[in-house]
Amino acid sequence: MKASLLLAPFVGAVLAYGAYTVNNNLWGKDAGSGSQCTTVKSASNSGISWSTKWDWSGGENSVKSYANSGVRFTKKLVSQISQIPSTAKWSYDNAGIRADVAYDLFTAADINHVTYSGDYELMVWLARYGNVQPIGSKIATATVDGKSWELWYGATGAQKTYSFVASTPVTSFSGDINNFFKYLTQHHGFPASSQYLINVQFGTEPFTGGPATLTVSDWSASVH
Repeated sequence: MKASLLLAPFVGAVLAYGAYTVNNNLWGKDAGSGSQCTTVKSASNSGISWSTKWDWSGGENSVKSYANSGVRFTKKLVSQISQIPSTAKWSYDNAGIRADVAYDLFTAADINHVTYSGDYELMVWLARYGNVQPIGSKIATATVDGKSWELWYGATGAQKTYSFVASTPVTSFSGDINNFFKYLTQHHGFPASSQYLINVQFGTEPFTGGPATLTVSDWSASVH
């Protein structure tokens, strides 16, 4: 299946292509001013390619959006997951921005929890520009899949967020995202046996800057 479609820039603009979704997701737009438009370039059962162009100002430390691709899967307890294999190949045409490029996964004790939040949030920042920071503070340096990551932890209300941050941009990633859950379970008491994985996404969080275009030439993921 191939597709080429321009997503209208509004909150909740979600389109589905087989197992994959794309969302323009302007959830934080009211913290500043600007625009964003996301384009799906191709989609198949083996992956998806897309890009997003944005220009945001105001609210320097507030995320404006999270244009992303996601994968649909059968929800299951994290302890029952053997693998979350994923590949991400991407590039930015402007490094003079405040933004991150990151995986975003939510888990919840309620299998029917809404999928845009959770009891826990796992983020894997493959890049950050302009010294932006995840929620909370740095609590450790973690080694996952042989690579060193800063580990940050913070909470927004009842939601607990762990963020693994690469020291330099990882523009071509291929690995098992489940290894990050295994690390948190072993070292930080993540309750894998009572938390369902409810969402898996990859995209960019702009704070300010632009115009800038993130091009995701290939993204794929699955949950086993």
